[in-house]
Amino acid sequence: MTPNQCKMARVGLGLSADNLSEKSGVSRVTIARFESGNPVAATSATAILSALADAGADFTRRGGRVGVTVPE
Repeated sequence: MTPNQCKMARVGLGLSADNLSEKSGVSRVTIARFESGNPVAATSATAILSALADAGADFTRRGGRVGVTVPE
């Protein structure tokens, strides 16, 4: 998951950074840092990814393009 995919998924799912923080167990500051493209611990990135996937986000990467789909 890229930082852009993280933000796209979070917004698409209607989650604030605070909501995602609660769901992932990762601080809001860490989420903001990750979405800004700054490095975070691998365990934090995995927790964020898992929380977004559990909420229904599906991440894709093909031909140099990334995407996210979320439930309607």
